[in-house]
Amino acid sequence: MAEVTLKEIGVLSCVVVLCYWNSLFCGFVFDDVSAILDNKDLHPATPLKKLFQNDFWGTPMSEERSHKSYRPITVLTFRLNYLFSELNAVSYHLLNLLLHAVVCVIFLKVCRLFLDKRTSLIAALLFAVHPIHTEAVTGVVGRAELLSSIFLLAAFLSYTKSKGPDNSIAWTPIAAAVFLVAVATLCKEQGITVVGICCVYEVFIAQGYTLPMLWDTSVQILLGKGSIPYSLLQTLLKLIVLMFSTLLLVVIRVQVIQSQLPVFTRFDNPAAVSATPARQLTFNYLLPVNAWLLLNPSELCCDWTMGTIPLVESFLDVRNLATLLFFFFLGSLVIYSVRYPGDSSKTVLMGLCLMALPFIPASNLFFPVGFVVAERVLYVPSMGFCILVAHGWKKLSSKSRLRKLSWIFLALVLFTHGVKTFNRNWDWESEYTLFMSALKVNKNNAKLWNNVGHALENEKNYAKALRFFNQATRVQPDDIGAHMNVGRTYKNLNRSKEAEESYLIAKSLMPQVIPGKRYAARVAPNHLNVYINLANLIRANESRLEEADQLYRQAISMRPDFKQAYISRGELLLKMNKPLEAKEAYLRALELDGMNADLWYNLAIVYIELKDPNEALRNFNQALELNRRHKLALFNSALLMQESGNSKLRPEAKKRLLTYVEEEPHDANGYFNLGMLAMDEKKDLEAEKWMKKAIQLQHGFRSALFNLALLYSQTARELDALPVLEELLRYYPDHIKGLILKGDILMNQKKDTKGAKKCFEKILEMDPTNVQGKHNLCVVYFEERDLLRAERCLVETLALAPHEEYIQRHLSIVRSKIMSQNTAGQTTPPAGVQPLRKKKTPFEKLQEEKDIPKMNTPTKRKNKEQVKTKSQQERNTNKEAKQKSTKEIKDIENKRVAALKRLEEMERILSGELADEHLSD
Repeated sequence: MAEVTLKEIGVLSCVVVLCYWNSLFCGFVFDDVSAILDNKDLHPATPLKKLFQNDFWGTPMSEERSHKSYRPITVLTFRLNYLFSELNAVSYHLLNLLLHAVVCVIFLKVCRLFLDKRTSLIAALLFAVHPIHTEAVTGVVGRAELLSSIFLLAAFLSYTKSKGPDNSIAWTPIAAAVFLVAVATLCKEQGITVVGICCVYEVFIAQGYTLPMLWDTSVQILLGKGSIPYSLLQTLLKLIVLMFSTLLLVVIRVQVIQSQLPVFTRFDNPAAVSATPARQLTFNYLLPVNAWLLLNPSELCCDWTMGTIPLVESFLDVRNLATLLFFFFLGSLVIYSVRYPGDSSKTVLMGLCLMALPFIPASNLFFPVGFVVAERVLYVPSMGFCILVAHGWKKLSSKSRLRKLSWIFLALVLFTHGVKTFNRNWDWESEYTLFMSALKVNKNNAKLWNNVGHALENEKNYAKALRFFNQATRVQPDDIGAHMNVGRTYKNLNRSKEAEESYLIAKSLMPQVIPGKRYAARVAPNHLNVYINLANLIRANESRLEEADQLYRQAISMRPDFKQAYISRGELLLKMNKPLEAKEAYLRALELDGMNADLWYNLAIVYIELKDPNEALRNFNQALELNRRHKLALFNSALLMQESGNSKLRPEAKKRLLTYVEEEPHDANGYFNLGMLAMDEKKDLEAEKWMKKAIQLQHGFRSALFNLALLYSQTARELDALPVLEELLRYYPDHIKGLILKGDILMNQKKDTKGAKKCFEKILEMDPTNVQGKHNLCVVYFEERDLLRAERCLVETLALAPHEEYIQRHLSIVRSKIMSQNTAGQTTPPAGVQPLRKKKTPFEKLQEEKDIPKMNTPTKRKNKEQVKTKSQQERNTNKEAKQKSTKEIKDIENKRVAALKRLEEMERILSGELADEHLSD
């Protein structure tokens, strides 16, 4: 076997790069979404052992909805990509490109076993540029094929070295081959088929047997006319070791899937559930269909399920001729390769083995699979095809008359295939481009119409998406998923009546329960979402909550392990004010998936409703143990700590909020609550910074504006508070607390009684019974020296709050002043009477919170202002000022400034009496 040179490696690598460099501009599409974007096994927070407990899509292998695709090594490479670049698609596509180049080089080395140097390079070049590989190389999930192929070829190369000198057995290469087979199988299931390739190689290539030779030897042994040749004994020993190893791998694989085959529906693979002979005729017809894709990859499609290839239901169907022709041609090649000795027959035999044996798991001949045709499963079979084509080209080019033509034909094939591959890569740029390209090839697949609709739906183009979903229902009227998509789109368009009608149609198409037969085995798990979607729709109507609950319970009765039904029902039960039943629903869901951080989060919400903050915090912490960066758990657990009033919890609350703003840097609520924590800790400058950041991110942030103004007023920066209040009242002109605070500042700092009066009058226009606004307006009348009006005002205020002592005391002050004026004929306040000032209830900090949701994909708590009170010590108000002399009364105007200085002390005295009084928005 000639070694592969650096020049050849460079040529193959350059060809691969030229064909696939544009794949670096593609995103995550089709199955990439489930395997990459939605797969938690990629996240560093997920324990590595989960990779070996879950399937390729991150679903536990024990669950019935699992696809049973066990490929932990492939998922591990995705996880490494995530570690270096998270969800940057470029790195994923780059690694696929490099792996394809590696496969091409190893394949060249394999070809050297059967072909000469030039022909083997041609076979490797054909393999490098073949358009059928775009799904395996440009589609990120195709990495399973790439990795499996590397180890499959490596295992085969290792086994070819198992024949030692003097026909002895070299056990080290065999052991290495078995190990590599196991690794290949952990990349993708088809890796195990290399054992069959090794067996064929051992018998027909390494030992040089042909079928007639084996027949003659067997007859001689059976007739007792000869003994078993030593070489044959060695061959049998090696085959037994290979078969035993294979059997062990199969047993382990069956244990991993827990002896359960995945559940597929007739939509995934219609022939799999068809009756005889349609089932057999269709499956056999699919073999020439796959062969034709290798021979003429002009019309490629990413999805061949549903009605793409109509069933072959009759022996009279003309397509059966293609099946017969295929088996005739295949049979001829098999007979030629096993009957005649020589290098040519050996090359054909190994080409057939590489083409046929790795395809067996996807052929539907032994067990059904979840697709009709899949281009990516032809990645390894195309190696055998390329060997056969290269070998045929060698035969043609050896004839002098056809040599020039064969070279022209070869150059044309390489060029056209390379161009087709390059252009095909652009189809994988986005889901929309991918599925639209598929519709050009096949318009009878409802799944393609649905997927284009999904792509448009993701772009919020619901009207256009609806047209594609409706077309899917016309192409496949019994497609449950299509009707569900129509219903969901109607809901997004706020057309609830049409949405409910579509969901009801989908529900009517569900298989009926048959006594004694498991329902779960006859329905796709995602189709049960019709009950969830319909219930979620109708529960918006308060009068139909019981009806929605009945739908959730119906879904649970059909699949007791339907986790999403428990989650949605838990949310509904909370809405129905049944927190204890909601708790039971979430606990049942946790029994099914105890490692789900969202479930622990939702259970914490239930405990908040049950007024058990300690248990709620414990469940929030459990969610964060499973996912340290669970955004909602970080945010709401920090709020819970903040609301507890426990100063020891503030550092941890701050740490969680800081982590939250790292995850959600554009959410103003995180910065606002950091500001509230800073206010709690008397860190005024820090609080100001966070409040300003929140306002910068969310203009008109009600609570942030008010609390920033409040912060300024509490730190003797009342004039800085005024523009903030102006902005608050521009967005929220009915903000009563903002009006009170503004009036207070205008009264005390700006001496603008007219401006203050407007604030308090506006409050009373909105709420005539507002004691605070009414009392402060009375103070304005007093400042305007309209004592009689002030008296009437205070009497009305006292009627609203007859037990408020400060109103009674102020009314006494006003009446004393009126009496003094009537007695002395004065218009200025007598020295012996304390000046009346407006009631200044202490403004407490108002915290912006978010409404916590009770569902698997939850939203944050709605903003509401919540008062946080602190005790204030009441000062002694029983001291009375001494009476002044007549001379002092004459000088009262000169001493008015000094009296004003005492006003603030009076404000504190009065405000102390209502230290525990809360303001309400």
